[in-house]
Amino acid sequence: MDPVTLDKVLLNFNPAGIAVINGAIGLMMLGVALELRFEDFRRIATSPKAPAIGLVAQFLLLPAFTFLLVMILKPLPSIALGMMLVAACPGGNLSNIITYLSRGNSAVSISMTAVSTVVAIVMTPLNISFWGGMNPATAPILQQVRLNPIDVFITVFIILGIPLMLGMSIGKYFPALAGKVRKPFKIFSLVFFIVIVCGALAANWQNFLAYVGLVVFAVLLHNALALNIGYWSGRIVGLPEADCRAVCVEVGIQNSALGLILVFNFFNGLGGMAILVAWWGIWHIISGLATAFFFARVKDRQREVAVG
Repeated sequence: MDPVTLDKVLLNFNPAGIAVINGAIGLMMLGVALELRFEDFRRIATSPKAPAIGLVAQFLLLPAFTFLLVMILKPLPSIALGMMLVAACPGGNLSNIITYLSRGNSAVSISMTAVSTVVAIVMTPLNISFWGGMNPATAPILQQVRLNPIDVFITVFIILGIPLMLGMSIGKYFPALAGKVRKPFKIFSLVFFIVIVCGALAANWQNFLAYVGLVVFAVLLHNALALNIGYWSGRIVGLPEADCRAVCVEVGIQNSALGLILVFNFFNGLGGMAILVAWWGIWHIISGLATAFFFARVKDRQREVAVG
């Protein structure tokens, strides 16, 4: 297949399927919110430095450096816009687990997850519109779909904001219930989402196989860029190593599930965007585990040897 045609490929997913995906990510967010506490927001008031640096890296530096990377690589416009979309999303729901495995500061990770979810309601649509509109190759796509940041804001608020508030309220006022359902609910919602995404891929398997090779290199570079922006942002301002690791993971593990929903809701399943976001969702699990192994096994062992 001609690679250029990827910009014209629309993946097949009906409105009912899109509604189910919206519900699935809402359930995932509810499961995450059951583990959050209002104290996680208060913690930022007493120890704001690490979460603040993380949020700057997440919502300002990553989108800006993604724009530069796109201008250097010059991928197909739909792939370029997919990269910008991923960069505009908040941290993924796996970030807290990866931070723990990395021996990072879990409190910083949880605080960033809570705040970035709220901030994303505004910053995700703004970053997509601003950086996508700045690129002459991707601006026509935004004009063609007539992307309205307010519509994206409403969608992100419904998918992230409402489940966040509901889950945290359940945790506060019904702690016994939250304790019982927290783990099984997260497992159910994650499995449910995986089943739905696998169904979407199955319906478009030939397109995925034909074009996934075009996004592998871009995702690898983009994800490495995100991880390094997070880590070195912390190092430059003098954060402790554990905080740097938490910020690294939060910036490098993006909420690709939200990105996939935005692709289907606002870009009609545009092939390059959908395939890039889907592959990002697979790759950041691999890179996240590799990062955790590097921090916990390689880097810590080197430090132990140097001290010993």
